[in-house]
Amino acid sequence: MGNRGGKFHTDDKKLTSRRWVSRQWICCVLDFKSRRRDVWGRYYTELFFLDEVTAFAAGHRPCFECRRKDAEEFARLFSGKKERASARAMDEVLHAERLDEKAKRTHRRKIDALPDGAMIVLDGEPYAVRGDHLLRWTPEGYDRTIPRLSASADVLTPPATIAVLARDYTPLWHPSAACSAGRSGEVARRSC
Repeated sequence: MGNRGGKFHTDDKKLTSRRWVSRQWICCVLDFKSRRRDVWGRYYTELFFLDEVTAFAAGHRPCFECRRKDAEEFARLFSGKKERASARAMDEVLHAERLDEKAKRTHRRKIDALPDGAMIVLDGEPYAVRGDHLLRWTPEGYDRTIPRLSASADVLTPPATIAVLARDYTPLWHPSAACSAGRSGEVARRSC
């Protein structure tokens, strides 16, 4: 689940033209200390992602409350030093890298140089990089693969997050990613 710092929906649960309230775009777990939420209630607009790879492509980072261990590892790798980066410092960098005014910012890179977990757009379709393959993303899961290419593509994942992934952060993948791996061109079975 994602949070972009507050409420940007109406009381009748319709999105407004606003897409964030603050630069704190976080990725949370769905179950934490048995808390129950009124989805799209009074306080903030919850966003739901297929997996952490998808949340990263949208420009989110792990939450320091419900995902403390992951957030600390992400922040340490983000800084590239022994000390971890602050949430504020990460949010400033990520905010600059994820948006071009109000539009999604992409970054052109060579596909074969990207780490696992990077998300790209290829021929108008989103793919996640995993091993020697590109996994086609759909809202329901990754449904097929193609071999990783040595071409360039528009990268959806912000460069700072790409650096974190390259420093061996292992993102949480949807189960369909394991089902799709190695099935070049085939549709993954839902029962996998």
